[in-house]
Amino acid sequence: MKIAETVTFGGSGLNRAAELRSDAQTLSKSKNARTMVIWRGKPLVCDDALVWLPLDHAILSADMPRVFLGLRDSGDPIFATDMSVWVPQEDQSAELDTFLDPSLQQHHDLPDGQVFTELRSIMTQLSPRDAELAATARGVLIWHMSHRHCPACGAESQMGQGGWQRDCAACGKHNFPRTDPVVIMLITHGNSVLLGRSPPWPEGMYSLLAGFVEPGETIEAAVRREVFEEAGIRVGQVDYLASQPWPFPASLMFGCAGVALNTEITLDPNELDDALWLTREELADVFTGQHPTILPARKGAIARFLLENWLADRLD
Repeated sequence: MKIAETVTFGGSGLNRAAELRSDAQTLSKSKNARTMVIWRGKPLVCDDALVWLPLDHAILSADMPRVFLGLRDSGDPIFATDMSVWVPQEDQSAELDTFLDPSLQQHHDLPDGQVFTELRSIMTQLSPRDAELAATARGVLIWHMSHRHCPACGAESQMGQGGWQRDCAACGKHNFPRTDPVVIMLITHGNSVLLGRSPPWPEGMYSLLAGFVEPGETIEAAVRREVFEEAGIRVGQVDYLASQPWPFPASLMFGCAGVALNTEITLDPNELDDALWLTREELADVFTGQHPTILPARKGAIARFLLENWLADRLD
């Protein structure tokens, strides 16, 4: 697809300056260095833009995990800081970590309007650069939270290379942020497309089928296996369309098109609540809000991107 990188979290031309990661500590002392802030995976934003703070801001401390993100176009260094140790005064635990967490967290030392917000809810409002930075920061910092111990010997490891690896002093092992490959499939049969819904989703919401790529498996094979396992549909030709970093928590979505060889659905109830075929005309009604029962995939997700471009006949 010629427009593949226009997907949310797509490439914005960020200079990640990987060659400077070993000098991140020195770069952090620059008077122009700034950091975005993440709390439990939620970025600090104001008016649909990331908030950038000096590294010595009052709400931050030197022992908070920090990742070097790269350089601004001006050449100034930028970072991401995890302040998940902060405990808000309001108890919003019932809303946290839900499918679409609506809660906002306001730190008393920050101006009104600067709040920690669920990234899914604002990802389409952010600029392409802010969206890429937020996805990068969330993915790497959550990896650090869940990989504090060396997988080789079990000893606690430490952040290194500006936050882009963890080093184990006990056995000398270096570990790196993990990205899980996932295929997401636009499966068509003539004028119809295959959609399904997972149990945790909001009532009526349908999307494209998706699944993790297994060890020793090609992307094409994963597409065919997942579609057959979940819906009993055999897939012939498979083509790559576009990719999307998906930091919930750490996936890289490979958007593919596949041609169905049969149409009779045999549902795996352990994977899907339902699956169905929709014609182009019915899908158009879904996106305009005129379908009586079906809701579209969320804005910003690659599933919506692929479906909208299939409707517009732009999968070139």
